[in-house]
Amino acid sequence: MTPDCYPMNILPQVTRLYADYLAIGSANAAPAIRTWYGAAPMSGEWMGRDVAVGHTAPLADALQLQAETFGSGTETFANIERLRQGARAVVTGQQVGLFGGPLLTLLKAATAVARARDAESSTGVPHVPIFWLATEDHDLAEVDQVTLPAKHSLETFSLRLTDEAREVGGVPLGAEVEVLLDQACELMAYAPVCDLLRACYTPHATLGEAFGRFLTSLFTEQGLIVMDAAGPSFHALGSAVLRSAIELAPELEVALLGRAAELESLGYQAQVLVKPGASLLFLLDDTTGARLALRRTREGAWKAGPATYSTQDLLAILAATPERLSPNALLRPVFQDAVLPTAAYIGGPAEIAYFAQSAVIYERLLGRLTPVLPRLTATLIEPAIATVMERHELQLSDLLQAKTVEALTQRLGARAMPIEGKRKLAAVGNALDEELTALTDYLAVMDQSLGRSANVSASKMRYQMNRLRRLAATFQVQKEASLRRHAQALMQHLFPDGHLQERVLAGAWFLSQSDSLIPTLVKAAQEMCLGHSVLQL
Repeated sequence: MTPDCYPMNILPQVTRLYADYLAIGSANAAPAIRTWYGAAPMSGEWMGRDVAVGHTAPLADALQLQAETFGSGTETFANIERLRQGARAVVTGQQVGLFGGPLLTLLKAATAVARARDAESSTGVPHVPIFWLATEDHDLAEVDQVTLPAKHSLETFSLRLTDEAREVGGVPLGAEVEVLLDQACELMAYAPVCDLLRACYTPHATLGEAFGRFLTSLFTEQGLIVMDAAGPSFHALGSAVLRSAIELAPELEVALLGRAAELESLGYQAQVLVKPGASLLFLLDDTTGARLALRRTREGAWKAGPATYSTQDLLAILAATPERLSPNALLRPVFQDAVLPTAAYIGGPAEIAYFAQSAVIYERLLGRLTPVLPRLTATLIEPAIATVMERHELQLSDLLQAKTVEALTQRLGARAMPIEGKRKLAAVGNALDEELTALTDYLAVMDQSLGRSANVSASKMRYQMNRLRRLAATFQVQKEASLRRHAQALMQHLFPDGHLQERVLAGAWFLSQSDSLIPTLVKAAQEMCLGHSVLQL
């Protein structure tokens, strides 16, 4: 089934920068935007570029070791060998969330698979999909939770992990994960995906290991390469970028401050606030394992937590233990593309905003821009939810406009009223509005002050007319108790807590509802538009 496609501007919180990015290539494109990104979002310009790296053999060796750890299938190992022989990569990535994280994780991976297939089909050059695990992140509270829809509410499960200073990928799950799995699987009616979750999210596994095994298994047939770059092998391959971030820190700071000023002058907002003295790097404390932000205190002097370092100290650490140095959000894509032969990166709206700033780092450290392409953004409609929507003749846009359960309940009540009642309310409302408009116009001609007073009074009358409509709708809701339940279910599944479904609900929930979800999402990504897709399962 071809997904329905809604224009992106109907969605909440779409930034102007992202909207302008989507318009690259159109007649209305903002001139500066094109220089910040490597290609128009869906033009295919990115295909066929030479992005070879000089270390394909050690890269493939490191990926093969990880693939064995993650339990990869034959398609993934074949793709790693294709990388060894010079294939290009379509890359995406995400934080390593509990039980696979939100739906958007699956949408990203599916888009990477689809774009790799597109590029290979169009150019004849081998392309492979790679998912970069953000295990070096340290926002534990953000990944230590997952949300599922229950019968009448949303249920959020959390391990309440407390080791917030460490990189999240290395945090062990502990025995509590089995308790959460029992609760989550009960909501998912013990669907087959629960067996996979139990096999991956074991007490002795870390967040990174569990997430990597889970995602690898889901995309086995598609040959997705899942990559955890936190170890010494990958950091050694990207050490030139880390070295440049140390040695060229003052120059990069000036460039980033200039880009931030440029963004603001054009009415955009910088995604990352760059302060004087801030660096692009984190340092792992060799005693505690804490991930500490590095900042420059003066020329050649650095500080991370209470400890101080010279530039030479940091270069020595990089040479001996490169895994102790990791990139921040702006440097990470540049580091990634020094390690991988990246033809394109698949990002969400926030990541794409990062690239507007990262572009200045790309230019100085790599001498090129990596094209960034939008991921599939989608709302998935389960059969039971589709039945309710059809009964009330609703579309996703109706929910987005309503915004709250109460507002949607009122709308359902108004629609469910008897035809005669709706006609009478419409007739009286239209007549009242027409007569009030004529009267206020006439009085305004007589006297401006009188006209203003008439408009105030007319507004009160229109308010009372709308109140009558609300009272009638409320009566209908009280008469039909199912209307409120339907509104609650629709909002909970499709627009939970006023946010897009893909950002809140776990991908595992939708895996429990469809045995063919992954190929369905890959197909939707191949057919995706530049708007928001609505896909019935």
